Amino acid sequence: MPSGTYSFHDPHDGTPLGEERFSCAPGPIGWRYTGSGIDLTLDARGRPVRLEVLAGGWRVRGGATAVAGAPGVVWLRAAADPSVDAPATEAEARAVGFTGRSPAFLIATATLLNLTVGDSARLRLIALTEPVLAARTVDQSWTLATIETHDGLTVERYEVDDLATGERATIHLSGDVVLAAPGIELEALDTPPNRRITMGG
Repeated sequence: MPSGTYSFHDPHDGTPLGEERFSCAPGPIGWRYTGSGIDLTLDARGRPVRLEVLAGGWRVRGGATAVAGAPGVVWLRAAADPSVDAPATEAEARAVGFTGRSPAFLIATATLLNLTVGDSARLRLIALTEPVLAARTVDQSWTLATIETHDGLTVERYEVDDLATGERATIHLSGDVVLAAPGIELEALDTPPNRRITMGG
């Protein structure tokens, strides 16, 4: 069961934005990631069956559903402290999953897409933006550019394009661990990555 620490920084000016202590492992239905302020469970097909995120005094709980017969997600945003008088809001959207600051979301998306080298896929995600976990829709294109071996680890390099802005990010994954991505550094890894689950198990 890999565990370790990620640090976050502003990818433009390097300003430190905190860190996340994490652990992840295959489970009875797929894969689970727990970290500082996030608990995400995927099924064997990479769909988010359970998500809970905490940030800025807010809590979002969500998961996969069907919206008008198409793949979708549903979520509830509420104050993390039940004594706070703030309205809870529930929403749903045609999207295949969630994204946000945590590296868990990158692993989840790669698992869901299950690409082979040279393949590309377009997808829609719900981004949970910090500090208040506001939800917005993002459209991305993911390409698995290469798979190489470095220091005994199988490393996948993805090129991820934001289809609204044209901004491109390069992401390096090894199994269920993010080795490097814009704004994310793997500071410590206590145990080696697991082989990531693939579509259908």
